[in-house]
Amino acid sequence: MIGAGETYLQAFVLAIGMGEVFAALIATLPQLIGSLLQLMSPWAVRSLGSHKWWVVACAGLQSLCFLPLIIAAWAEQISQAAVLVVVSFYWATSLGTGPAWNTWQGTIIPRDIRAKFFARRAILCQVTTLVGFLAGGFALRAGKASGNDVPVFAVLFGVAMVCRIISTVCLSLQSEPSPIPPEMRFLTLSEQWHRFSRGPSGRLLLFAVGMQVAVYIAGPFFVPYMLKELQFQYHHYAVLIGVSFVSKFVSLRWWGRLAHRTGAHRLLWIGSLGLVPLAGGWAISSNYYWLLVLQLGAGAAWGAYELALVLLFFETIHESERTSLLTLYNVANSVALAAGSLLGALILNGLGLNATSYMCVFAASTLFRGLMLVLLRRVPAAPIVIS
Repeated sequence: MIGAGETYLQAFVLAIGMGEVFAALIATLPQLIGSLLQLMSPWAVRSLGSHKWWVVACAGLQSLCFLPLIIAAWAEQISQAAVLVVVSFYWATSLGTGPAWNTWQGTIIPRDIRAKFFARRAILCQVTTLVGFLAGGFALRAGKASGNDVPVFAVLFGVAMVCRIISTVCLSLQSEPSPIPPEMRFLTLSEQWHRFSRGPSGRLLLFAVGMQVAVYIAGPFFVPYMLKELQFQYHHYAVLIGVSFVSKFVSLRWWGRLAHRTGAHRLLWIGSLGLVPLAGGWAISSNYYWLLVLQLGAGAAWGAYELALVLLFFETIHESERTSLLTLYNVANSVALAAGSLLGALILNGLGLNATSYMCVFAASTLFRGLMLVLLRRVPAAPIVIS
């Protein structure tokens, strides 16, 4: 679903002529709107009496979000407002599953095998995403060669919808030994904020949110930069992004072993240090082969960072409060994405849409990423579970 659908949303917006800045913002603003809608997740879980069935319901609704995009791609027209509404609902259902899924999986996956399990799961996810992404890129290349690439997006979104439906069925078949754990607590908003702003779990979440602001100063602008400024063809774009997926899933096995031996905190430092120079690397050269090398490093760094965060979420946030806290984290994270992208957009609009302004955006992102390491120093090394 992600490889054939979600990763091509920005390219679709560009293909129908909505502009580079809107294409960048469509990657972040809908997530912010969606995160506000998913605040109902704790209430929904409590009403259904099950984490599993809330996840299944969100996954099923998410699959339906591709239907209007299929129609729009086939008709080759859609308004900016309509895109914003559809993609916001897509992200609401996506983010709505996250906290409940984390709590649900925490009751199924034993702690002593989590590092290896989630590393292997991530590898499988990356491989399948890569297959969908590369297939989509070459399909779009063929469509553009024939003179019209926009209807190809309808096929890609159709494939994504079918994949999400299959995923929904698979989720419904999984077990749920404890629908609502006996010690489960649904925190009020003030209690969530108290946990979020204090203690080991709060420091971890604050760092993660801060790093997202720094990353998304540049993150949403890589696709417009590649497709519009550098004039990459779809297959060049697909291979460039695909290289990072390959690097990520190849490195995840090693990161999983390292986390098992030395702990997730050290892995988080490795990943974070790797993330700092990545955006700045795009300002050094636009040579395609240099960018391929850069993407190899990006995949490895993101693999370490994301695996470490998942493991630390399990280690520092008590299972009884995980759904509530991660729901608030989704909101804070989405605000961070929007804030970062708006800052990048201000730089880009202020300097004009040209190569120099993109370089300034990438440099600003690297600077802010480095500053976020100060927050990482405050995250305790020992796994401490807040109860």
